[in-house]
Amino acid sequence: MSDGQGDALDRIAAALDRLAPAPFAAPDWSASAYVWDTAPDRLLPVPSPNRIPLNLLLGIDRARDTLLDNTRRFAEGLPANNALLWGARGMGKSSLVKAVHGDLEETGLKLVELQREDIQTVGNLLHVLRDVPHRFVLYCDDLSFSHDDAAYKSLKAVLDGGIEGRPDNVIFYATSNRRHLMPRDMIENERGSAINPSEAVEEKVSLSDRFGLWLGFHACDQDAYLAMIRGYCDAYGVTVSDADLRAQAVEWQATRGSRSGRVAWQFFVDLAGRQGISL
Repeated sequence: MSDGQGDALDRIAAALDRLAPAPFAAPDWSASAYVWDTAPDRLLPVPSPNRIPLNLLLGIDRARDTLLDNTRRFAEGLPANNALLWGARGMGKSSLVKAVHGDLEETGLKLVELQREDIQTVGNLLHVLRDVPHRFVLYCDDLSFSHDDAAYKSLKAVLDGGIEGRPDNVIFYATSNRRHLMPRDMIENERGSAINPSEAVEEKVSLSDRFGLWLGFHACDQDAYLAMIRGYCDAYGVTVSDADLRAQAVEWQATRGSRSGRVAWQFFVDLAGRQGISL
């Protein structure tokens, strides 16, 4: 081989080295929460997770206690289920996941947030976490799939059906407005157009079956809505009479056209700001 050919091969090898992704750098496991980033694959520590105390989540007592018990068992090394938190928007699904983690943070349990758009890389993430001497809640907010989205197949294999399966030190929690993670019209379309309708529908909805724990969240009534706000006021030292709170909170909900835990918190933030109280 001539010197010219050797130089060309060296240049090609150098170019390939530049294109190849850098080896995955082990993160600093001193943080309690992380975000999975795919550009390139890495875990970014979150120094101060955005969450509210568990005792301020009112009106979802059953879901709170169930998820807390399930997560505590997992943190202690006992069997626990993947969980799907589904239902009405703004009723505390994602807040509950973060609050439960905060309540059990002293056990060493770690929270890793995975974006919906990065679901296809979940296998890479689990490969990173598999041999780490910590326990992880892998969390995906607002999980759902459209009719032409095949990413759900990656998640199905990881949750239950893959040859490796889910690592023993990882549990998966997801929130969604849809119980089956698919839009209803998509399921109906599959039922109407497929050669074997029942098999087509089973393929689409079987992902939610991979979650052993289903927790439903439903719209709150006015009494629960007002109780949420009163709880925030008591916790943060905001003073307001019951009559004024009711009048202002009901007007706020009317302007928003909805009533939920999120709307209750937004009203409380406005109320605290008007009184000059920092949260």
